[in-house]
Amino acid sequence: MALSRFWSWMIALSALYIFYLLSVNQVYSLNGLVNGKQNDPVIISELPIKEFGSDSVLLMALQANKGASFEHIDGKSYKLLATGMVEVGQGKQAADGIFPTCKNTIMDIWLPLIGYLTFFCGLLNLLNDSNAILKLAGIMAPFFARIFPELPKGHPAYGFMTMNFAANFLGLDNAATPFGLRAMESMQEINTDKEKASNSQIMFLCLHAAGLTLIPTSIIGYRAAQQAANPADIMLPTIITSFIGTLAALIFVSIKQRINLVNLVVVGFVGGITAIIALLLVYIHTLTGQAKIHFTGNLSNAVLLFIIMAIVMYSIYKEKVFKLNQTNVFDSFVHGAKDGFTTGLRVLPYMIAMLVALSIFRNSGLMQIILNGITAVMEIFGVDAQIIQAIPVAIMRPFSAGGSRGFMLDAMKTYGPDSLTGQLSCLFQGAAETTFYVVALYFGSVNVKDSRYTLGIMLLVDLVCVIAGIFVVKLYF
Repeated sequence: MALSRFWSWMIALSALYIFYLLSVNQVYSLNGLVNGKQNDPVIISELPIKEFGSDSVLLMALQANKGASFEHIDGKSYKLLATGMVEVGQGKQAADGIFPTCKNTIMDIWLPLIGYLTFFCGLLNLLNDSNAILKLAGIMAPFFARIFPELPKGHPAYGFMTMNFAANFLGLDNAATPFGLRAMESMQEINTDKEKASNSQIMFLCLHAAGLTLIPTSIIGYRAAQQAANPADIMLPTIITSFIGTLAALIFVSIKQRINLVNLVVVGFVGGITAIIALLLVYIHTLTGQAKIHFTGNLSNAVLLFIIMAIVMYSIYKEKVFKLNQTNVFDSFVHGAKDGFTTGLRVLPYMIAMLVALSIFRNSGLMQIILNGITAVMEIFGVDAQIIQAIPVAIMRPFSAGGSRGFMLDAMKTYGPDSLTGQLSCLFQGAAETTFYVVALYFGSVNVKDSRYTLGIMLLVDLVCVIAGIFVVKLYF
């Protein structure tokens, strides 16, 4: 319900604001909002070419670049059209327009997701048909039974959640999504109210979105591309911040659902995870330079390859189980892969609805107004200017991974990857999740319309990660 209202008001207010700007001549053309692409010039006027007769340099540039947009020394962009009119632009479009967003959602996000879902759902079906998922569920049952009290003991969702958390832990986002979707589907089977999120689904999604990450591979890669002195130095702050976020999610949801966390199993499990992280960090910190990047990159990919190999080898070992079910390992994989494809079809409308709404929101200028307002408030309270410069990444992250990534890269380029702003921007990007997209994707996959308090807690966890990230970066760097 909260997501529905947010989505509706976001579109309505953005559209109203756009029409207001158009009525007071603050917006010249609506074409960019509908058909434009991110970073296209924002058209502010169209003039006949004769208007530029007094500027010979600009006139020559117009003739030389006929039909193509170029930036002039005055900071504006110009494009000579075949009609003899010149489009004058100033600034960059914040996001793709409505039609490009619809197209790119399918081509750049949905189709790759279909591929990931098809392959990994095939592997998950091998886990299921070989009864390995029940063994995973049994291993995790003592811990999960205490934080998911409504799930029956040994429920298959335990195994799917284990795989999802493991993949997220290693920074394998593409592998984590299919596991997470299957976990949601498995929990939906015992959900008494199919249109309302169950307590178990809320707990899982909040823990998933907290994004406990050991190896922020992509962030390290971006920092290396920006020639950071030590690209992997962001790893420890990311781990600490995401771990704090995960604990916050566990505590907030447990308070809401009245779950007692003060017991030996939960405390012992959390302590064990902490010890594993600490040991890995101790080893990683013995490495230097390229060796550290090489190890962290290989670790996540090696674990993924090991998981695939282990599932297939175990399935071969349990081939008799497949024969009893009148199937074989390959046919079982293909059957699961088909389920992955149908899951992808179900989530597409939710993805397009959310991403188009965010496109309108960003291009209307309302997003920038909010950013400016928050910046002004922080300046009043004397917040460090370097922290303020990184805040756009934190604000954009729950809405758009691509948008926040753009802010992060711009911050590193403008202020330097090793500056406080650059470090903090990377941390905000690596230790958080695209909250609104995740809620729409996961609940959309099981046709849950009322997410209850999920969105509120996830946004609160995002805030915890921002505050924790600031303190961690200040202390670490």
